[in-house]
Amino acid sequence: MLKSVKSVKEQLDPNNLPKHIAVIMDGNGRWAKQQGFVDRIFGHRNALKAVKEAIEGSADLGVKYLTLYAFSTENWNRPKAEVDALMMLLISALKDELEDMKKNNVRLDTIGAIDTLPESSQRVLRNAIEETKDNTGITVILALSYSGKWDIVKTAKKLAEQVKNGELAVEDINEQLFEQSLDTKGIPNPDLMIRTGGDHRISNFLLWQLAYSELYIFEELFWPDFRREHLFEAILDYQERERRFGKTSEQIKNPVNA
Repeated sequence: MLKSVKSVKEQLDPNNLPKHIAVIMDGNGRWAKQQGFVDRIFGHRNALKAVKEAIEGSADLGVKYLTLYAFSTENWNRPKAEVDALMMLLISALKDELEDMKKNNVRLDTIGAIDTLPESSQRVLRNAIEETKDNTGITVILALSYSGKWDIVKTAKKLAEQVKNGELAVEDINEQLFEQSLDTKGIPNPDLMIRTGGDHRISNFLLWQLAYSELYIFEELFWPDFRREHLFEAILDYQERERRFGKTSEQIKNPVNA
């Protein structure tokens, strides 16, 4: 296994790394069922190793931002016992990993309707963010009670309110202003989005921000089994793609003559 990690890592171009990787951590419940567990929470608990591998692998390469889709607005519709267990798991994971984050120069941030989380979760989350705010290594962003539609609607309301109050002219609203008003303001859009579990959709995740992200889907890998060699595999595939952003190949290869 270690040899495999090393061999894939050695193929990576350190000058062509994604600055920002976003991850949909899917398949926890199916993994638990596959292992013979009835309770889906066993999958969520065993997913913490994968989270650590993703963070450490990204930091090791020099990736600047890693956004993890930890809990969507739609997840509130899951059975209450599962939601409660997830919130408790969030608290215990943040407490357990805080010292390691500080030691490894990891900065924690979050996006989403954080005020809808239980008070205990909010308190532990805000403490971890405060304790790591001066770290200068990788920034790990937890998307909690988040959805892309929520982010866009919230931003539209915010700008509409500014127009209503005479603080902003309609003509001043453009893509740049809208983007800087989203929950991800100040964070570059993801270059690469990874999804485990085989589903080919973005599930209401970073709808605006993923407009030109490269997608990499693990067809048969569930999130609890994700390790850093899988991260390196996705990045290697990313490096073999041509990112055109609506332009032609000729314009990308010969920008001066295009």
